[in-house]
Amino acid sequence: MEHETVMAALTDMGTATTERFNSLDDKIEALETANLDIEKKLTADRPWGGGSVRSWGDQVSRSEDWAAMAAARRGTIKMAITTADDSGGSLIPPDHRTDPVLMPRRRMRVRDLLNPGQTSSNAVTYSRQTTRTNNAAVVSETTEKPESVYEFETVTAPVRTIAHWVPASVQVYDDAPALASVINGELRYGLEYAEEEELLFGDGTGEHLEGLATVATAFSAPFSASGDTEVDVILQAISQLSNSEVEASGIILNSQDFLRISGLKDAEGRYLLGNPHNAGQPRMWGLPVVATPAMPVDAFLVGAFRRAATVYDKMLPEVVVSSEDRDNFIKNMLTVRAEERLAMSVSLPGALIYGDFGNVSE
Repeated sequence: MEHETVMAALTDMGTATTERFNSLDDKIEALETANLDIEKKLTADRPWGGGSVRSWGDQVSRSEDWAAMAAARRGTIKMAITTADDSGGSLIPPDHRTDPVLMPRRRMRVRDLLNPGQTSSNAVTYSRQTTRTNNAAVVSETTEKPESVYEFETVTAPVRTIAHWVPASVQVYDDAPALASVINGELRYGLEYAEEEELLFGDGTGEHLEGLATVATAFSAPFSASGDTEVDVILQAISQLSNSEVEASGIILNSQDFLRISGLKDAEGRYLLGNPHNAGQPRMWGLPVVATPAMPVDAFLVGAFRRAATVYDKMLPEVVVSSEDRDNFIKNMLTVRAEERLAMSVSLPGALIYGDFGNVSE
């Protein structure tokens, strides 16, 4: 009985194994059939005359879709979209910068050399000594003492007005505050520019200030030597002041002149004004130099500036905007005015030396 049971079990196992092998055979046969189909398809795609299977690029270039697209590309382009104004360009917004690029501005430096002051009047009056005759001497007992002479004059420095204006639309000030600010700044700069010209070269006539160079003592070289350069001429002007009991405090030169003088060298190629790599305030003979285009080329002014002159401010620069001017109201226009009032007293003209370099050799 046990033997029959074992045999039956073995028979079942053999039957199951046979079925599994048959199933595997069926799967293998199906795979072989699939591989055969793939091979047939690949063979059908081979180029004429046999050879290897066509590449993807070859297959794409020979496809019907590619041929249709190529034919379409060979047609005439009716309308191309470009960046031209009458095409797509009108749809491209510009990258607009709101800050305007301003023209260069001169740096004003002359006023900084002078003594500052203020006035609440329309003129500044002061006394200026014109004569000093010193007869002081040793005297013996009971003898008459010598008399010295001192004379003064009364000088009036009137307050002068510097002003200008521009028209502007109401819309500019309402819609473009940045531009309005630029206009205000330009007007103030214009005042400073005119002021510096007056401080240096006002001739004192009409409504002009009496300028520094106008009343300065003319340069007269106290000594000279062959081979003098511009640097030597400045030293002579300093010496001329010193002979008048005045110690110079600064030098004003044209910017071009100062740069040219800065390039002067000695026989060994060394710069006369020192190492160009040294930073700081430009100096010559130990005195600060103000280099400005306001001074003409080849001219110079050496002086004890704070002792020589004082600038009195009556009204600091201001910008006023008004619609109450002519027909501004009906035109939506504004008048923008900049104005300042000041006086300058040159109380010690002898503390200023003005001259030019002439034909000095470099």
